[in-house]
Amino acid sequence: MADHRLGFESFDEETDPVELDVAGELPEWLSGTLYRNGPGDFEVGDRDLTHWFDGFALLRRFRFDDGIEYSSRFLESDAYRAAREGELRYPEFGTNPDWSFLGRLRGLLGGARTDNASLTVRHRDGEHRAVTETAREVAFDPVDLSTLGTHDGSVEGTGTLAHDHYDFHQEEWVGLGIDYGRDSGYVLYHDPDDGPAETVAHVERDEPAYMHSFALTDHYAVLTEHPFTTSPRRLLDSRPFAESFRWYPERDTRFLVVDRREGEVVAEPTVPPFFTFHHVDAFERGDELFVDLVAFEDHSVVESLSLANLRSRAPEVPDGELRRYRIDLEAGEAEGRTLFEEDIEFPTTNYAEANLHPYRFCYGVGSEAGSFNDRLHKVDVEHGTNEEWREAELHPGEPLFVPRPDAEEEDDGVLISVALDVEEERSCVLVLDAAGFEEIARAYLPHALPFDFHGTFYADGEEPTPSMT
Repeated sequence: MADHRLGFESFDEETDPVELDVAGELPEWLSGTLYRNGPGDFEVGDRDLTHWFDGFALLRRFRFDDGIEYSSRFLESDAYRAAREGELRYPEFGTNPDWSFLGRLRGLLGGARTDNASLTVRHRDGEHRAVTETAREVAFDPVDLSTLGTHDGSVEGTGTLAHDHYDFHQEEWVGLGIDYGRDSGYVLYHDPDDGPAETVAHVERDEPAYMHSFALTDHYAVLTEHPFTTSPRRLLDSRPFAESFRWYPERDTRFLVVDRREGEVVAEPTVPPFFTFHHVDAFERGDELFVDLVAFEDHSVVESLSLANLRSRAPEVPDGELRRYRIDLEAGEAEGRTLFEEDIEFPTTNYAEANLHPYRFCYGVGSEAGSFNDRLHKVDVEHGTNEEWREAELHPGEPLFVPRPDAEEEDDGVLISVALDVEEERSCVLVLDAAGFEEIARAYLPHALPFDFHGTFYADGEEPTPSMT
């Protein structure tokens, strides 16, 4: 019998649209398309890649309309085409090409940034795009998933965060870039629907921290600067990008509160050190900000996502806990408390309702020690309770919330997750009623997909706005 390791094997299939057999009953109102993104191939010639984040992007499309239609296709990025010829042309997160010093210098200055856009998808400037942690976004056809071309980005910075925010009231994207060059620091920008992207602030840092996401409120962007930092000098040596960062346990984690309009840093409170990949939500109450995120005790979770560890029978991955940090802008102080102490990751919400506002429900995946993503959580952050869904031999991915049209309750909708059934040795689409947190439909794919990262759902008849950060 297979186990979770099946989800970390290289995949070499592409699937034209096929109707899946659905067991159970899909809601009549569920009509739209779910796009998922994640690694599909972990090899370049005879060489294995090192980290889960390194695999070459495989787009997955699930069309909901009186059934489920599935298709998948590799993103034909420059990086992927070179890899098919046996060449690792660009540095990935945990694996480097065999470069000379001049090659590494060119990479640091932005001339050799990967377009292996395997983290998530977004809709911007009228296009569906795959994105990663560089400014190179890759457009794709929303129907057949064919690659349309690479965009090199319109804001300064050698790196960007794949997790940006959409402000539904202001009708603009807000994103964060990281500059690892001569003027290292964080680049906050906004990209309104009716105009070009513009830089809001450049916060200089000699040793910028690794950031995967950030928080946004009505008036502020909150950058969580944990003590996992690098420098241009360290990026020039032969180690991969992820290994150029160092953890400094004697330093605090700092919240950089940046005014979204003026670009000024208005507060820099610190708390004991922790690491985070994913923010959940943030909101304001008077002179106080509240920032919810998944916190780890240190950076070791980055190393734990190496393929060597994840392909072991009992992978050792640190637990993340859901925390809320209260930032007092007037006093310049911050303090945190635990909202949910069991392991949780890939957190999602009813994004259109929750983003920038107080919310009640957070959904995510969880694991027990020695396992990998073996359950789903629904955390009620107002009442401190949790509901759990799990099934033996099933490994669910990120649960995306899709609201029922005209819903009056925050959890009136469904959750969609793509899971690996190791007993069947196939992946399946799970649809759960979000309010009752019970499975209502399931559809099996013809094969087992590698574990993905993130995605979004675009409802029919609506503007394509994100369903998560």
